[in-house]
Amino acid sequence: MSDLSLTILAETANDAQAIERLHERTFGPGRFVLSAYRLREHVDHLLDLSFTAWIGTLLVGSVRQLPVCIGDTKALLLGPLTVEPPFRSRGVGRALLDRALKDAKAKGHRLVLLVGDEAYYGRVGFKPVPKGRAAMPGPVDYSRLLVAELVDGAFTDVSGAIRPDWSLARTS
Repeated sequence: MSDLSLTILAETANDAQAIERLHERTFGPGRFVLSAYRLREHVDHLLDLSFTAWIGTLLVGSVRQLPVCIGDTKALLLGPLTVEPPFRSRGVGRALLDRALKDAKAKGHRLVLLVGDEAYYGRVGFKPVPKGRAAMPGPVDYSRLLVAELVDGAFTDVSGAIRPDWSLARTS
């Protein structure tokens, strides 16, 4: 990152359109059929735990976190995490991940889930969810379902269906 002056900020409502355009460019229309999007349909991501990456006035990355439950246990679902292609492999994604996990832990969250590449996310503490311990809505490659314990042992006795945290569902 030494050659870039990167600023990580909490997402604001004003960032929504720019982030949606970033998602369109980096993920395309196929993103809406992914299981993780089923979880995002009724509950909004948490602005105070979702972050943007900027170089000057240019949005170069974003990460969001959504409140979910695994069975009866509250957790966060991290994603989508995306970085503009010209800025990949320069530490932007790692800076967003580090901030998201640090702030989640500071706010008392204990578990973070995601669907992604273990080789990438394992560097920040994500591990595969043991087979049969958690079920996503819709099809998912369970070898890519990962969990990070923000508190040691937080996932030990957790299992069940992964669902939105309905206590935070949109009412309109």
